[in-house]
Amino acid sequence: MAQEGLRLVCPPVSAHEGRLPRQYTLEGQGAKKDISPPLEWYGVPDGTRSLAVVVQDIDADERVPWTHWVVANISPEEKGLPEGFSGAGGNANAGSGAGGVQEGVNDWKQPGWRGPVPDSHGHRIQFRLYALDDVLSLGNKVTVDKVMEAIEGHVLGEAEITPGTVA
Repeated sequence: MAQEGLRLVCPPVSAHEGRLPRQYTLEGQGAKKDISPPLEWYGVPDGTRSLAVVVQDIDADERVPWTHWVVANISPEEKGLPEGFSGAGGNANAGSGAGGVQEGVNDWKQPGWRGPVPDSHGHRIQFRLYALDDVLSLGNKVTVDKVMEAIEGHVLGEAEITPGTVA
């Protein structure tokens, strides 16, 4: 259940009637292609020691859910992740990144963000934010399975948004 105070926002989704703009997909738009969208969060619970973000296509055909991005050990002092934090030209560093942030391997077996493919129109891409009472010990290869196992019993709050794929 989502905690009352914790809120997750993706400003471009809000500006495009609840849909993920094309620049965040593999196909892209203009000069922007396959970059992670900006995320903002509010109301992080007291006692939070780290945050994690998991982004999945909950309507994928091959494997449900299909993981597009996993980020762990985000400092609770951070107020979000900027556009292009990961993906084409972004950080995309699996394992330990700057400030302890760890990006995981997506279901394409690549580190960092990988946007939805053009033929996934109509699929819902779920963005989940977890506020945790601990810093996760994940080792060098971070996966969504490792993150989900590690957060068990440590979730202080959750928030989610689930836009359609392409605006």
